[in-house]
Amino acid sequence: MSFSELINKRQSVRKYLPRPVEKEKILKIIEAVHLAPSACNSQPWKIVIVDEPDLKSEVAKATFSKSVSFNKFIQEAPVIAVLVIEKARLITRIGGTIKNQEYPQYDIGIAAEHFSLQATELGLGTCIVGWFDEKKIQQLLNIPAKRKIGLLITLGYSPEDYKLRKKIRKPIDQIYSFNSYS
Repeated sequence: MSFSELINKRQSVRKYLPRPVEKEKILKIIEAVHLAPSACNSQPWKIVIVDEPDLKSEVAKATFSKSVSFNKFIQEAPVIAVLVIEKARLITRIGGTIKNQEYPQYDIGIAAEHFSLQATELGLGTCIVGWFDEKKIQQLLNIPAKRKIGLLITLGYSPEDYKLRKKIRKPIDQIYSFNSYS
C-alpha cells in the first residue's frame, strides 16, 4: 500500500473483535516506534503493552466514568498501549527550557503516529486516547509517580463491516501559506 493509501485508511477505530493480536505484529509496531524521530534522538518514551485480559479491563475502566462515558469502547480492544513519557536527554531539556517547549510531548505524538500507521499497514485498528485516570493507570501498571503517561492507544482487529469514514477536514487552503502567515 502506498503512503497516501495508508494515511487515508488509518482512522480511529472504536469497535474491536475479541480476536487477540499476534505478538509478532505487536513487536513489528514497537519496531516502528523505535524508529520514530525525536528531539536530539532522546526517544523519551516507554511503551507498556497491556494484553493480559483482567489487567487490560482495569486499565480500560480507568478511561471512563458515569459522567464521562465516551471511552467505553476501550473495553473491547484486546490490547492497550500506554505511552509513558521518559526523561529526555539533557540537551533536549536545556533546549526545551530555553525555547519554552515540551519536546517530549511532540515526540510521543510522532511515536503514536508511527504506532498507528504501522498497525494500519498490518490490518489492525487503533485509537489514540488522551482521556484517562493517570494515577489509577500508574498504580495498575507500576509506573513511577514521577513519570507522566502521555497517551493510550487501543489496538485490535476491527469488524470486517467497520466502514472507512470520510475524513472531514478544514479546506486545505486554510492550513498553509507560503512565505508569510496569512
